[in-house]
Amino acid sequence: MPEIKIIDMNADNILEYGVCGYKNIKRAGFPEKVEWLRNRFSEGLKIKTLYSEADGTQGMIEYIPGKYCWRPVEATGYTFIHCIFSGFKRVYKNKGYGSLLLHECLEDAKKEQTYGVAVVTRKSSFMADKGIFIKHGFEVVDSAPSDFELLVKKFKESSPTPKFKSNWEKSLSKYSKGLTIIRADQCPYTVKNVNEISKTAQNEFGIQPNVISLKNHKEAQNSPCAFGVFCIVYDGKIIAEHPISNTRFTNIMNKIRK
Repeated sequence: MPEIKIIDMNADNILEYGVCGYKNIKRAGFPEKVEWLRNRFSEGLKIKTLYSEADGTQGMIEYIPGKYCWRPVEATGYTFIHCIFSGFKRVYKNKGYGSLLLHECLEDAKKEQTYGVAVVTRKSSFMADKGIFIKHGFEVVDSAPSDFELLVKKFKESSPTPKFKSNWEKSLSKYSKGLTIIRADQCPYTVKNVNEISKTAQNEFGIQPNVISLKNHKEAQNSPCAFGVFCIVYDGKIIAEHPISNTRFTNIMNKIRK
């Protein structure tokens, strides 16, 4: 098994180790993510990075007090996981490193005397599958369209149960006409994608998109999509629930506008 260690990220070492697979400060999305992180550390956000001396960063986990989570979830009193992944290289996959990161989060949550740990999952890109959490004692406590699930590991059964916040239909009613793209710097992949999608919407489909950049956790918690920090709505209907490529957007719009 490759030798690996876990590094606590902070405002001073972000540029050294990178985040979300990004390390070049000139790469679109990375400067925005770095600034977003620096503004969140005071709220209690933590990032732990899996680091190999031989192969560099091979995974990470990002979590924050539930009150400040950037998903449409009511999880005050809990620790909330935004994202977790491991294994940029195949040799680091299926080696238990994801469980190692999750253990770090659970231990921190216990030290901070929270109610437990919560996370949103789905079987799709940009989200962890629920399997790793079920394995560690999490339970599904709520669901949201289209296939999102909220999982929780309580440290005491008597603790309040987190839930999705959004009244989905009411949230969507604000975007009944035209093309709306909702994004946030919490996910660095959205910067390049949204810029490309916006140009395609204008040049190929003659649509001027309304791009909404979420500024704080309260805005993210009122997102019409369970992913929270990315959503594309066209004429009141969600056409993308997580970051997508420009090519994927083009294919979706071509089908809609046939």
